[in-house]
Amino acid sequence: MRTIDWNDESNLIVMIDQTLLPEEYKVIECKTLASLCEAIMSLRVRGAPALGAAGGYGMALAARLSSAKDMDSLIKDMQVAAKTIKSTRPTAVNLAWGVDRVLHATDDAYDLKSIKSIALSEAKRIADEDVAKNRKLGEYGAELLEDGDVVLTHCNAGKMACVDWGTALGVIRSAVEDGKQIQVIACETRPLNQGSRITTWELMQDNIPVTLITDSMAGHLMRKGAINKVIVGADRITSDVVFNKIGTYTHSVLAKEHEIPFYVAAPLSTFDLEGWEDTVAIELRDDNELRFWNGKAIAPKDVRVYNPAFDATPMENITAVITEKGVYYPPFLLDELFI
Repeated sequence: MRTIDWNDESNLIVMIDQTLLPEEYKVIECKTLASLCEAIMSLRVRGAPALGAAGGYGMALAARLSSAKDMDSLIKDMQVAAKTIKSTRPTAVNLAWGVDRVLHATDDAYDLKSIKSIALSEAKRIADEDVAKNRKLGEYGAELLEDGDVVLTHCNAGKMACVDWGTALGVIRSAVEDGKQIQVIACETRPLNQGSRITTWELMQDNIPVTLITDSMAGHLMRKGAINKVIVGADRITSDVVFNKIGTYTHSVLAKEHEIPFYVAAPLSTFDLEGWEDTVAIELRDDNELRFWNGKAIAPKDVRVYNPAFDATPMENITAVITEKGVYYPPFLLDELFI
């Protein structure tokens, strides 16, 4: 199934609970706005494109659950829901993009029923478009990979980060689909190990050769000449930087030092035309994500913790950005991508 979807029979959101992977594959339901917000904050659903779909479906769910008796009241309920959903992950721009797109689509509604119908139709359209965009993105990106390449990736930018196919892993999947022999080096991605838990699981499901390393081993392998390319996803791309999972910047510095191409794969919905590094709030996660693992203490319980979810990689460290419209090489004007 898709990472996140709408169940037409039950009129609710269904998703794969990514916190349980790889030990358990489980589909969960979100019947309320609170349950969706909890799923987003706890990373049961994560990844920029998947969050875009979650935002859209969240607005459709809010419209369905509202007890409003007139259009103005329903729109107000949805606006409150929009603010609540957006607050769950402030750095990832796709979440707000999905919320706003559905909210704006209801401007054409003419009664209560049409608001709910339009909201759901637009949310489904966002999900369908995500799959098509990532397929196209994968085709463009595959041209950058050569037969025999060993590609380093960080965190998870695959099916589980999208509705399907993936961005960074979508490029790799497309290259393999073209008949190229590609091997992947997956960083574990501390502190929640999305790389070891999810990326390796995804690639093994597709029989794509993958080797797991700790985050701190990347430089060692680059120095040995064991890595040909780096491909990562993105949670927000502004005029000057790419925000992605913490640790991405470090890999970009290492790649630049060793003259290894460093690619970012992301749909255009991840671009923030008005944003700059100093205008974006980086999400800080719970301190206990570093103090505990699987309920077991791995640090003193009162140790001071700094746990940002993302870092910023400057454009000068990026070889190219792969989108559904093609491959773009910095420096570029972001508004040129949307012509």
